[in-house]
Amino acid sequence: MDEAWDQGPATPSRAPSGAAGLSAFPLVCTASVSARAPDAAQQLRAALGPGPFAQVIVFISPEADLTALNQQLQQAFAQDLVIGCTTAGEISAQGYAEGEIVAVALPCAHFATDCLLIPDLTAIDPQALIGQLIRRRAALTAAHEGWDHEFAFLLVDGLSTREDELTSALASGLGPLPLFGGSAGDGTNFAATFILYQGQVLGNAAVLMLTRTDCRVRVFNLDHLVPTDRRMVVTEADPRRRIVRQINAEPAAREYARLLGKDPGQLTTFTFAAHPVVVRIGGKHHVRAIQRVDENGDLIFFSAIDEGLVLTLAEPQDMVAHLDHELSRLSEGGAPAAILACDCILRRMEALEKQKYGALSKVLQDHNVVGFSTYGEQWNSMHVNQTMTGVAIYPPPEPQAGPADD
Repeated sequence: MDEAWDQGPATPSRAPSGAAGLSAFPLVCTASVSARAPDAAQQLRAALGPGPFAQVIVFISPEADLTALNQQLQQAFAQDLVIGCTTAGEISAQGYAEGEIVAVALPCAHFATDCLLIPDLTAIDPQALIGQLIRRRAALTAAHEGWDHEFAFLLVDGLSTREDELTSALASGLGPLPLFGGSAGDGTNFAATFILYQGQVLGNAAVLMLTRTDCRVRVFNLDHLVPTDRRMVVTEADPRRRIVRQINAEPAAREYARLLGKDPGQLTTFTFAAHPVVVRIGGKHHVRAIQRVDENGDLIFFSAIDEGLVLTLAEPQDMVAHLDHELSRLSEGGAPAAILACDCILRRMEALEKQKYGALSKVLQDHNVVGFSTYGEQWNSMHVNQTMTGVAIYPPPEPQAGPADD
């Protein structure tokens, strides 16, 4: 892990891990600061620059005093719209980080946003939600007719277990509008995760940011996993709580361990990151990541699970080479000015276990990636795991020169 630097004033020319600093992005302003800095919001305000901003997004380490920080943010960014969430790790301009607050600001010169708060994930009204989305998207489009590019960004309580239901409902209202997002984290504690929305700190909630821009954008989702021929069937489960009790009619953790050739007592989060299970949906495999083993031997998952589901063990490719290759593809035809990404906590843990943390962090830095580590990712109509999903933002086209004066 990077050590925190001295808590001096932020300067654009110095942006070490732990001290605030302004990125060199021409279109998207970013900054990071230690989560324990007593004046964190003021440092971020100074480092991001004067704005004005259509949106400020903050990714907050669980080490921060969230109540105090929230009050500071409202004072420091009184004229700007602020949303955010707690994290399972941050991605700053220096790559992987921990114990930081990362801020991303979208200037009004190139972006327009409209944020929709979903305050209670246990009481989602799909029809009302669809109606709101259609009206808000239409209004945003009408207000910025010359801006032809758009995306939706979702932040959701990572312990709510409602991401699948929410993304399904949102998809009907968003239509072809591409969506990506991440589930708020709590480090490796899995105790409490929070969403920030305009001065409110909320659990069991989500916020959706509709974005219109004159910049070309590309929403993406990637993983480095290859399915094997080893399969298993979920024979007993509690879908609502994402619990699998039996696999192949045997206790779940014991059967999973047997298929790996391991003792059930050896199962850890690192094991789950290195040996994920996937399901085939729509011709493509998607990870159904295991969060932990319960004391009774049940397996608790990060995303939707049900009886009768066929799970396939997957094995990872080299994640450093894979990530560099996939992010390089985003630069074909011109490099993005910035990439805003949601990266699963299991990817970070795999990098730590395989001693590739530094190398992976360097790839993130080289490709101008900022964002946070999640408890799950959202991509269009799906809630997924062990992926990176995000948006690449490209410079707008140069203005066309008018005819020469006579």
